[in-house]
Amino acid sequence: MVKMLVQSKTREYIKSKGLNTGGDALEALEKALTEIIDKAIERAKANNRKTLMGKDV
Repeated sequence: MVKMLVQSKTREYIKSKGLNTGGDALEALEKALTEIIDKAIERAKANNRKTLMGKDV
């Protein structure tokens, strides 16, 4: 799996909201992000485009 999240920035954001980051949280976020991107890619391909756009998300 390609790492897409910048862990330090993600932890910093979570900390800014008053929470600590659990050991499995980043892995779960990475998986959810990958699923969202994969679905967006499928939508772009289904519309015969080679460019991923905001409307695909």
